Amino acid sequence: MNISKKMQDAFNTQIVAELWSSNLYLQMAYWFRKEGWKGFAGWMYKQAEEEREHAMDMSNFVLTRGGEVKLTAIDAVATDWKDPKAVFVDTLAHEQKVTEYINRLADVADEEKDRASQNFIAKYIDEQVEEERNVQDILDSFEHLSSHAVAHIDSKLGQRQ
Repeated sequence: MNISKKMQDAFNTQIVAELWSSNLYLQMAYWFRKEGWKGFAGWMYKQAEEEREHAMDMSNFVLTRGGEVKLTAIDAVATDWKDPKAVFVDTLAHEQKVTEYINRLADVADEEKDRASQNFIAKYIDEQVEEERNVQDILDSFEHLSSHAVAHIDSKLGQRQ
């Protein structure tokens, strides 16, 4: 079953967005390390790897369906933040943007009546609900805890498997 050009192009756009996301989270991890927040850094390293895995998964899907993967330039990401909470505010905004991108990808699959792509994309729609909830929970922790408790959040995030 061949993938349509329109669907292939939509996936290629998403693949580049996933790689950009990986770079963003990697840069956030580097910032946290520089600032001495090893737990936050570890959490972001895992996020970066997850986004790279998404790009690989989507690439393999396109190739399996007879399509072609074309990587384009990946824009630079932010490199500095005011404090750990600001990083997570940016993270939530980014995850909300990723949700929009995934929804657009799903819209193309619907327009193309591409059931295989619809099925494939469904897991990413579900994952975005979880991603936004996870980051919102972290931000809620910042709101509910004193500024001295940021180290506690850092330690907790460092336990991510």
